Amino acid sequence: MDILLVASAFNSLTQRVYAELSDLGHRVDVVLASHGADAVRAALHELRPELVVAPMLKSAIPEDVWRDHTCLIVHPGPPGDRGPSSLDWAVADRATHWGVTVLQAEAAMDAGPIWAAEPFPVPPVGKSDLYRNEVSDAAVTAVLTAVRRYAEGSYKPRPQSDKSIGVVWRDAFRQERRRIDWEQDDTETVLRKLRGADSQPGVLDGLLGREVFLHGGHPEDGLRGRPGELLARRAGAVCRATRDGAVWIPELRPRKNSGDPSPFRRPAASVLAAWEPSLELPEAPVPLNLPPGRVTWTDIRYRQRGDVGFLTFSFPGGAMSTDQCRRLLAAYEHALSHPTRVLVLGGVRDFFSNGIHLNVIEAAPDPAEESWINLNAMDDLVEAVLRTTDRLVVAALAGNAAAGGAMLALAADQVWCRAGAVLNPHYRRMGLYGSEFWTYTLPRRVGAEYARRLTTEALPVSAVSAERTGLVDRLVPAATADFPGEVERLAAELAADPGLEQRIATKAATLAADERERPLAAYREAELARMHAVFFDPEAPYHALRSAFVRKAPAGSPRPLTAPAGNLR
Repeated sequence: MDILLVASAFNSLTQRVYAELSDLGHRVDVVLASHGADAVRAALHELRPELVVAPMLKSAIPEDVWRDHTCLIVHPGPPGDRGPSSLDWAVADRATHWGVTVLQAEAAMDAGPIWAAEPFPVPPVGKSDLYRNEVSDAAVTAVLTAVRRYAEGSYKPRPQSDKSIGVVWRDAFRQERRRIDWEQDDTETVLRKLRGADSQPGVLDGLLGREVFLHGGHPEDGLRGRPGELLARRAGAVCRATRDGAVWIPELRPRKNSGDPSPFRRPAASVLAAWEPSLELPEAPVPLNLPPGRVTWTDIRYRQRGDVGFLTFSFPGGAMSTDQCRRLLAAYEHALSHPTRVLVLGGVRDFFSNGIHLNVIEAAPDPAEESWINLNAMDDLVEAVLRTTDRLVVAALAGNAAAGGAMLALAADQVWCRAGAVLNPHYRRMGLYGSEFWTYTLPRRVGAEYARRLTTEALPVSAVSAERTGLVDRLVPAATADFPGEVERLAAELAADPGLEQRIATKAATLAADERERPLAAYREAELARMHAVFFDPEAPYHALRSAFVRKAPAGSPRPLTAPAGNLR
């Protein structure tokens, strides 16, 4: 079937719907509603789809469009839920379960007949994490069900006038509701407010006499101070006291009228340091292997279970700054100092990695120089993984990976991927050639021709397609909450495999043979030469694309995104 996706952005959910519908043999195109109603009408006229699906919309579909075409809307709320802030209310009201509804567009918002609905659990995580995982799983299940029902032609969607559906209108969740009263709100309340706005829109607050949005929140069990007081810093985050404890806040976003030339999300400590260089917050280090029972935040951890080491990391948005790359490399070297047979890399949930940190780069005094430094730090990390020959390294992808982050995963001996993850193993949409040894690892896995297609077509790849084409080695069909336990079980089995020592010896011999043919240093040098030429060319598209991406400015053509029907191979 020919399906047109209409979305406000080609975000994680839209990419996953695109990839999974394509896997089923549908011809799928995408048009961005942010380019205006005329762009949507033009796409419909040009492509003449049989069905329109809207995975993520911030604006209404024009009346003439939904009257002339069946348009299915993905709403992140259970049947009967209406309004623009459904997930915000779910987090704020401490819902334990929520749902996704696929309904048909009509005049009243979220009031159309229901084609499919799917429930999901609500763990105590940030709203964006919830959206990319539990919501995404439920949404894709509901979309695939709705598309199948539409294609069959006999299904009658359920009207919301059905008495068994309780209709509830929930207003937009505005900043007045998010506001933190540091004197009165307890830690649990503060965390709930921070988590409910972790990616967008943030919680508006004041620090050092300026208005700023707070992004993300994690509990702290040891530090204490006056409510609202800044207590410490760690790994770019800052710790702030509540009336009965403290919370870690990883990122801040200066308000546009604050006078800050970089009004976008970046590590909290760096924002405050730019505002007040004399501010001296004490560093509050913690060991990589946290003691049992310790409740605090850190973005990198290490633990060992028998012959398996687990190096976990979780960076906001999946982006990795120079500092984060260097700290992760140091942690990797620490992990290598422990005698294990298998080393597992990856977060417990959500993003694996999206590569270099464009926000930090954009805010730097010299973005070209910071791009170069950040990329080299990323390359150092990837090279360390590639050169590990005394144990088997597994990249465990609980969530999405893109660009250099996807190539970091490919540096491992095995890539295990949760079934709901989406991979974007390319750099083209940011105007870059790429590095992280992709010219060595990607063709070795999928062949030269498919590697060329992946990096030039620059389209998302589902976990299922990634396994089928050799991009990943194992598909892990687990819910987000079950993924860490399943990875631990599989890693223990791998460590106990009698043939493991031979596999380790074979990988060492393979690397040595590859290096005799062409040293890893040669791949790195050639890739970096291409990247250096782009970074230090002020007219290169990368700079405008990066700035538009970071500052949320319009960029690109309103033409629909089109790919070959079905799978990309």
